[in-house]
Order: sequence, then structure tokens, then C-alpha cells
Amino acid sequence: MTEQTQSLDVQQEHQKFIEDLGDWTRSHTCGQLTMDNDGQTVCLMGWVQYRRDHGGLIFVDLRDREGLTQVVFSPDIAPAAHENAHILRSEYVLAIKGVVRPRPEGMTNPNLVTGAIEVVVHEWKLLNTSKTPPFAIEERCDAGENLRLAWRYLDLRRPRMQANLRLRHKVAQAIRRQLDDDGFLEVETPVLTKSTPEGARDFLVPSRLNPGQFYALPQSPQLFKQLLMVGGFDRYFQIVRCFRDEDLRADRQPEFTQVDIEMSFVDEEKVMTMAEGLMARVFKDVMGKELSLPFPRMRWDEAMSRYGVDKPDTRFGLELKDITGIVRGSGFKLFAQAKLVKAMKVPGGESMTRKEIDAFTEFVKIYGAQGLAWIKIKAGEWQSPIAKFLSDEERKGIAEALDLQVGDIVFFQAGEPDMVNAALGNLRVHLAGHLKLIPEDSFNFLWVTDFPLYEYDQEEKRYVACHHPFTSPAPGHLELMTSDPAKARARAYDMVLNGNEVGGGSIRIHSGDVQRKMFEALGFTPEQAETQFGFLIQALEQGAPPHGGLAFGLDRLIMLLAGAASIRDVIAFPKTQKATCLLTEAPAPVAGKQLRELGLRLREQPAKEGEAKKSEEAAQA
Repeated sequence: MTEQTQSLDVQQEHQKFIEDLGDWTRSHTCGQLTMDNDGQTVCLMGWVQYRRDHGGLIFVDLRDREGLTQVVFSPDIAPAAHENAHILRSEYVLAIKGVVRPRPEGMTNPNLVTGAIEVVVHEWKLLNTSKTPPFAIEERCDAGENLRLAWRYLDLRRPRMQANLRLRHKVAQAIRRQLDDDGFLEVETPVLTKSTPEGARDFLVPSRLNPGQFYALPQSPQLFKQLLMVGGFDRYFQIVRCFRDEDLRADRQPEFTQVDIEMSFVDEEKVMTMAEGLMARVFKDVMGKELSLPFPRMRWDEAMSRYGVDKPDTRFGLELKDITGIVRGSGFKLFAQAKLVKAMKVPGGESMTRKEIDAFTEFVKIYGAQGLAWIKIKAGEWQSPIAKFLSDEERKGIAEALDLQVGDIVFFQAGEPDMVNAALGNLRVHLAGHLKLIPEDSFNFLWVTDFPLYEYDQEEKRYVACHHPFTSPAPGHLELMTSDPAKARARAYDMVLNGNEVGGGSIRIHSGDVQRKMFEALGFTPEQAETQFGFLIQALEQGAPPHGGLAFGLDRLIMLLAGAASIRDVIAFPKTQKATCLLTEAPAPVAGKQLRELGLRLREQPAKEGEAKKSEEAAQA
């Protein structure tokens, strides 16, 4: 007989002890009792964390979402209660009644709120048994993420997960309180809506009542919140589910939550001031921290120049320096011919090993770099394969630009600007983590402003909206939308926290004519613009007020506040990186009858392996 079978047999045997809860009422949680409750009769309910048999005494750590309480079954005090307590196992569901008393001297636990007391059980009820869980329900868990996701309801019992979701709840309530105080109205917008191109694929829902027609799940409530401004609601917000069918990573999910906010009769400064007040309320109410206001502002071009990314982490140095002019005539051809050459000094990095440098070289290849040039600054010499190609004048210029000191190492990247910035900008963050330069428990906010209105899409060979096509151009940049789109700037702004974009928004276009011009600049024909967005253009021609707003990514914000590695750790029931739910096994096939009612049919699947191979070859042909 296997251990698992034995465990199952024991569990089934113990089911005869299960009782109804009856009229028992919980008096306290398992994280509440202290010496102030000494001598009180209490009723606790929860799960068995551990059971320990010490001679005649049986100790059980009883757990609920608020914490642990040690309960004691004593044959001398309550022999009837003690009689069957030996059957208790981890994760059995239990209700106990007993008296609070101090723990014996030397047996207290200062790490628990309840660590000074224990409850002597006078009577108890077994409410349910449990099979042996596939992993330990503990703060630290060695189980792989896929196993934990497949048994998510067990994973949610762990203190860490419960703390994360409690934090999420508190943040959401603080947001609602602050926005209500600021005069915002919470308004729900449709989940079944029209498919519009907003940068990612839509999730589509076929309509049974309208054969051949589809709804789309909203990527954001962008259009509806603008329509609410036209409708005179002035200040709107919503904590809303959004959907995007895109490639996933640690901070992305196919369904996610954002705090959506829109305001009428405002400019950038008013929106940012409101958002700063909102973050200040969250941090004060939830984290007990006072934020320094206003947050620093940085133009997009400055962020790209100094940090290589548009969401810089300002908790540490390692800034990038443009040395293109210094090495323009260099004997090192890669530097001499590159459109952009940047350098990053790592103070004291001369001690890095070649193995470490090779690992960093592999890292930057993720961002399109062919390699990584470097120089170690030693006393009296520059050690590097490229050092011999640099003239004395170039060395002097580089040393002055980066304030080089003996013991430093410098990393270089040269080539197309997008690649150079991405490679060195992300290496900067990678190095900071590797060298432990990032201070713990530090929260650095930053506004990045004055974004480009457009960015060039190399695959489509055209300009696309940098944020979205409803963002207003900066004053004086209206004509640049069509005449020189690369120079057009947007009235857009992002809130950055510790190198993560946690919020982004813009002042919107509120003129129908300007909106048409935006669609024209993006390559829409008048017919396409009318088909996709005619209702919005029409609304903007009906007395639309100037308006703007922003949206916070709630999942990402909670991830940062909780110190979690992934937003999956702060979502109750997330998807995997393949957009699947290991718990419910979604997505899953749908019955043919339901598909036929929707006017759809299943794609025929090859019945045999040979047929599958032929089908694959035909598809490739």
C-alpha cells in the first residue's frame, strides 16, 4: 500500500468524526488574542497548520487568514476533548472552544501577535478533513509556480499570498476614498464593445443574435471615458478589468486591472497633481509612508539620453553618456561609423572577471547588440581589446566626460540609437541588481513628460501612435503631425516608480477636425476612420470639453508595493505566460452545438499522426 493510499484511507476513516457547525459562532480570529484576553472563553475556527504530540498534551497551531493561535488539548483539563484529538492532520478544518491562558515561561513566541498565549480546548468540532496537500501551506514554498497555479486555492492559503491580496484590497479602498474626496464618480463601462485598433490584438466574442458579428473585450475604457467627458460627468474613475491578446511576460496578463481616471477642463499639471495626491493617500493609508510632493519631472529626451529607457530607475547612478562626438574620427571603426556611441561607467568595477563580462555581453544581445565593448581603468593603463584603437585625445575626452578613476570599468555600445539605448539602458538595471546597488524599501517616483507623438514601426514601415491615437499634440505641433511626424511631441506623461511604468496618460484630442487629422497621419483613409471611430468623432463635434486623464496599472503597482517578483503573485487567479489557467484548464474546447448556434464550426483536426504531418507540410507549403 502506497503512502498516498494510506493517507487517503486515514482521511476517510476520520470523516466519521465530522460534525455540523451548528450554532457555534467564532468569537475571535486566529491572529487576535493577546494577554488582554487571559481567562476569557473563546471560539476559534480555522485550518490545522501543525499538530504536535507531547506526551499527554496535544498542541495544534490553528490558522486562518489573520494568523496562528496555539491551542492545547489536555487530558487533565478536558479529557473528552483530548480523546480524539490525535486524529487531527494538516489542513483539517476545525472549530474549538476553550479558555485563554499565558504560555509557560520560556515558551512564548515574540514573532506572533498571539505568541504570549494559548487556548486550552474544552470542546471542539471537526468540520472537514483534507487530503495531503501537494505542497506545504507555509510562508516559504519550494513548489514550482505551475504546481502552485494548478492548486491555486491551496496556494492562496499561504500567508504570503493572503498578505498580497489583503494589500491589494487596502490599496483599492484607499484609491476609492481619495477619488471620492476629490469629487470623482465611479462609472462602469461596457465589457462587450467594438473592436478598435489600439496597439494589441483584441479578444473577440461572437454574437449569437447577430451572426457573423463580433464583440471585442476592451483593451481599456479609453473611448467611453472620453464620451463620459462629452456627457458632462467632469470627473470619472473606474477600477476596471481590461483585456489584451499579446505576448506575455512577468508583468503582463491577458486580463488585467487598471485604475482608469478622466477629468474635464484640465491641463497636464492638474492631472499630475491629482495623481500625486492619489499616490500619497495610498502610501500613507496602506504603507504608512509619507511621500515627498511634487514628484520630479523629466522630459522624455532627457530620460533616453541619461538612462536609455523611458522609465528610468532613479534609485542608483550608472548614468549613460553620449560620446559620439568624442570618437567620431576614431581608429576604432565601429565607433567612428556608428550613429550613436554611449558609455556607462561602473565605479570600482575593474575587479569584474572575464566570466562576468562575457555574461553581460550575452545579456545585451537580447536587445539586438552584437557585442559589448569595455575598458578597465588601471593605474597607468587602460586594459581592453579596443584600447589600442583610441588616441590620447579620445582617451582624455572619454575620461573627462565620465570622470573616470582608477579602478573603474566602462561599458560601451555603438550602432543604431534604439539598439544602443535599449542595450545599455537595460544593462544598467541588470548591473545594479548584480552589484546590489539598489536600496531596499525605497520608492522613487518620477514623471516622464513630452513624449514623441509617434514612433516608427519598422515592420509596418509607417508611423504609429506612441501612446494612442487620441493623444493631443503639444501646442504648436499640430502641423508637424503630417509634415514632420518624427518631431511632433505629445501632451503625454508617464508615472514611473522604481523603473516601472505604473501610470500613463495624456491630454486628449477634443476637436473632431484634429482627431481626423490624427487618423490621416496614421494612415487611415477617411472611410476607415469613419467606420472604426465615427461615433467618437461625432461626439467630439458636440461640444466636447478639453479633457485628459491617466490610468494606473493596479497589478503592477501592487507587485511593487508587495515586493513580489511577478504580477501573478498579486492576482488571485492569474494565467500562465502561455495565457492558460492551470486550475480550470482554460482555454478549453467548446461543444459543437454551442459553436453551431454562434454560426461557427470546429476546424477539422487530423485523426492520425501521419495525416497531421501531411497537414503541417501542406500548411507550410
